[in-house]
Amino acid sequence: MTSKEVLFKSLVAEHQEMVINTCYRFVFNREDAEDLAQDVFVEVFRSLEQFREESKLSTWIYRIAVTKSLDHLRRIKRVKRFGTLKRMIGVEDPSAELPAPFSENPAEALAENERATILQDALNRLPDSQKAAFLLSKQDGFSNQEIADILKTSVSAVESLIHRAKKSLHDRLYSYYQNH
Repeated sequence: MTSKEVLFKSLVAEHQEMVINTCYRFVFNREDAEDLAQDVFVEVFRSLEQFREESKLSTWIYRIAVTKSLDHLRRIKRVKRFGTLKRMIGVEDPSAELPAPFSENPAEALAENERATILQDALNRLPDSQKAAFLLSKQDGFSNQEIADILKTSVSAVESLIHRAKKSLHDRLYSYYQNH
């Protein structure tokens, strides 16, 4: 094995689960997330020589994962918009990944599934940049500086994206629960 192959193998071993989880948070489908992770690592392998160490290697890999996930969502939206194929979104019910409820009460379980679906719908309605910044902050716990590096933008832009995402989610969820 060449030194590049050895390095690549260690990169995959170290970052594979993080990449799959990152992609999953965008696409909510395990198979799609795994496919996207493969695409991410193909891109990493092809571009390894161009990595200029302007940021951490993990940040660079996250950036590729986020970009591939957003590109995937855009392709799906394009397919839906033109209506050439039936509903192809392939999004699994996000509540399927939630732990089983403590109660065996079917009404409570149904309400929990409904809340997860409503939240996922609200997240999916966010513009891609807001969704990316919000998920990287709230789901992955990145600092605003790290998110700025991943999204190739300024810290103030990240703060604005997260603020607008929170406001939008608050407004959507508040109006939903106000009416139900």
